[in-house]
Order: sequence, then structure tokens, then C-alpha cells
Amino acid sequence: MLHSREFKIYMSIMIIVSLAAVLIAAFFSMESIVIVIITSLLLIGISVFFTKARYQDIKKLSAYLREISSGNKTLDLRDNREGELSILKNEIYKVTMLLSEQGEQLKEDKVKLNDAISDISHQIKTPLTSMMILVDLLKEDHLPPDKRKEFTRKISTQLNRMEWLVATLLKLSKIDAGTVQFKKERVNVEQLIAKAVDTMLIPMDIKDQKLSIRGEKDVSYMGDINWTTEAIINILKNCVEHTPDKGEISIHFSENPLYTEIIIEDTGEGVSKEDLPYIFKRFYKGKNASEESAGIGLAFAHQIITSQEGDIQVTSRKGTGTKFTIKFFKKII
Repeated sequence: MLHSREFKIYMSIMIIVSLAAVLIAAFFSMESIVIVIITSLLLIGISVFFTKARYQDIKKLSAYLREISSGNKTLDLRDNREGELSILKNEIYKVTMLLSEQGEQLKEDKVKLNDAISDISHQIKTPLTSMMILVDLLKEDHLPPDKRKEFTRKISTQLNRMEWLVATLLKLSKIDAGTVQFKKERVNVEQLIAKAVDTMLIPMDIKDQKLSIRGEKDVSYMGDINWTTEAIINILKNCVEHTPDKGEISIHFSENPLYTEIIIEDTGEGVSKEDLPYIFKRFYKGKNASEESAGIGLAFAHQIITSQEGDIQVTSRKGTGTKFTIKFFKKII
């Protein structure tokens, strides 16, 4: 405290003022001089006392800050008393808690990133390993033509799978980063469904699955038709994969003053009660998931729909099929 520049200036001013008061008092009487000197000494003493107390508080605050900077985020600096230091302590506590929460969030994000990288590596490693084996087999000089065609077809399938996987992960990362600008245009749901179904007609035809579509022609919502089409395609893809041959997939859409609703339902094997809460979780693969499943299709669909002020719910019972309910809410003025 004694080495503080501010304290030295303050004390110098106090002494100068006191000396000036003593000189003025000298024009009156000796008693006046004594009173001025005693008053000045009391004021200087009180100032030193409170300044010292203030410096002690600042010293404690500095010690708290050093502990906080060293990683101790549990210190509670809050002070219910009035005063500048109390306000400062409360603000420092708020900032400390905010930094602590951000630090925990960064740790969670880091764990999620590491898990995602691990999952992605696993998803890509599997088809790569398969293709490397097939390429080695194709090098055989005496390989029969039919086997050569079969192995080539399998390599093509794996390459298509990897292309879809990488493209989907890139799109997901863009949505996560907030760089995707979803359009706010009037979308006709009938056109949306037709566009999505068109890409799934061949897989449905191969499995001889029946498709039924019901809905009014003028049903619409405000959103992005291209991104929503991708979401619907991934839901339909899930339905086709988990519905047996000659099964049925139905799509029903409607509109009311609150929201536009799209219901996609299948007669497949259904989702177990244990898997149902995690069906939209990224990289989650349920008990009935196929070996080709990457566990990101439904997560991708969920991300697209919720990013457009929508909601998607799933209900299912083992052996009776699965029902996806999509709602795009309207803004009520």
C-alpha cells in the first residue's frame, strides 16, 4: 500500500490541505490551530485505515483470481454488501461461472468430436477394407468372368455408400456450424412428396412394396423444398429398409391453422422400446439395424426438420411397423 502511486498522491494532497488549514487557523487562535491539527490527523488516520482495508479486499480478490486462473472454478466471490468492490466481486463471479460453463461445453464438444471422428473412421474403414479385399481378388488371373462382374458390382456399391456417407456428413457439419441458410418459401407438400418418392421408387419396386399417398393438393408450408426433400428421402429409405417384401408404406399430409403435418408409416419390423428414444441420435444403430447402416440418415432428417421450426416424432411397436410424424408450425401473428 505504501508503495502505491495513488496512495502517495492522495496522502500528499491530504497533508497539503491540512497544512493550508493550519496556516489559516493561525490567523485566529491557538485553539483553532490545535483543533485543525487534531481534525486533520483524525481524517488522515481514518483515510489510512479505510484505504488499508480496501487494499486488503483487493489483495484477497487478487488471490481469488489467481486461484480461478489456476483452474479452481468453485470459489464463490459473491458479496451481498453495497459498494464498488461488492459489485465487482459479483460481476467476476458471473463471468467465472460463464467461463466455467463454456469450458464444460467445450469439453463435451471435444468428446463429441472425438466420438464423431471415431465413428466416421469406422464407417469409412469398413467399406475401404472390403474394397481392398475385392481388389486383391480381382488381380487373380484365373478369376471367372461372373465373379469378376460380381466383385466389380460390390466395389461400385461400396463406393456409392462412401460417397453418400461423406456427402451427408458434410451437410450435417454445415448445419451444425450454422452456415446453411434455409429458404423461407411456400412449398407445396404434394410436390415435395413426389420429388422425394421419385428417388425411392426403384428400391420399393425391387422389394415389391406398396406405396399409398393421401392429401389435399393445396397443402403447403413455409420452408426449403430441397433440404426437406433430403429429410423425407432419408425417412423413406429407413422405412424401405425395415419393411419386408410386399409390405406397405403410406404417406398422409394435411394442414390446419397451427401446423402442416406429414405422416410416413410402414408395416415393417418396428423399433424396440429400448432403441426408440435414441432413433434420431447420430451414429446410433439399433438392434435391427443392417450392417450397411451408418446411423446418420434419421439424425440428418431430424436436423433438417428442426432447423426449419419443425418437429418430428416417432412411434413404433415391435412387429407392427413405425410411424413418423412431421409437423411444420406456422407463425401466428
